[in-house]
Amino acid sequence: MIDDIVLTAGDYEAVVTPFGAALRSARHRGRDLIAERPPGFDPSMRGAVLAPWPNRTADGRYEFDGRTHELEITEPTTRTAVHGLVTRSPFDVAAQTSRSAVLSTVIDRPSGYPWRVRLEVSIVVSEEGVEQRITATNESEERAPVGLGAHPSLVAGPAVPSAIDRWTLTVPADEVMLVSGDRMLPVGRVPVEGTPYDLRRRRPIADRVVNNALTALRPDDEGIVRVALVDPDDGTGVELRVDGSSPWLQVYTSDHGPAGEYRHAVAVEPSTCPPDALRSGVDLRVLEPGGSTSLWWELRAL
Repeated sequence: MIDDIVLTAGDYEAVVTPFGAALRSARHRGRDLIAERPPGFDPSMRGAVLAPWPNRTADGRYEFDGRTHELEITEPTTRTAVHGLVTRSPFDVAAQTSRSAVLSTVIDRPSGYPWRVRLEVSIVVSEEGVEQRITATNESEERAPVGLGAHPSLVAGPAVPSAIDRWTLTVPADEVMLVSGDRMLPVGRVPVEGTPYDLRRRRPIADRVVNNALTALRPDDEGIVRVALVDPDDGTGVELRVDGSSPWLQVYTSDHGPAGEYRHAVAVEPSTCPPDALRSGVDLRVLEPGGSTSLWWELRAL
């Protein structure tokens, strides 16, 4: 068993596991900000690092620079390859202090992805919050397609079934990627106006069912996009912050999986690209040899 890393600063604490570099927990004054992840692999992907692509790739097949590649189908029900290649990978601890850690691994030309890409995951706990930066560097001789994502499952109280029905959610996004009901793959990008995905002002989650990527994000004057999940009874909750490195936010109301996880949290997944980007090329980042790209996000208590 790989030992967890506990990081603290001020009133914040985070627990990170080298198994997948996953964020197992984040707390403020003992209050959970995300649903705690169990040890080992978590099928719900809570706290996971998603690389070199987030979300689904249809049929595991894509073309890049004139060549066709085939990934392993990891979600048979949708016939897709889901959430990249490192969710089960051991990471090395490259650096560690009482409040920060850097973990690294190398994706070294596995089947269906014939490139060598180094990943570094930095977690920093400060008096203001918990932040993560994921950096990918192309160490191969050819340019490589890369998408990055993270999978925190936010909570505004105890993570119990149907808890989110009471909470409110704000996501300042003007557009949504609609998906097919059977395979959860993109079918079109539309304005959120007049749809259940219009969360630009604080809205009760109630019976909303969301498993969609939102984009055209609205930053504040500091260039930060702020997502808020709040318990209206006492005003407490969590704020997720992203900058321009994350033009997409995948929002998922946890409507599938074990009964104990039914609508227990809201996954808000910072992402560099939408679902199926390896095939569509939408916001897919292409790294030249030696080139790097990164994704940053932060949690703060409300």
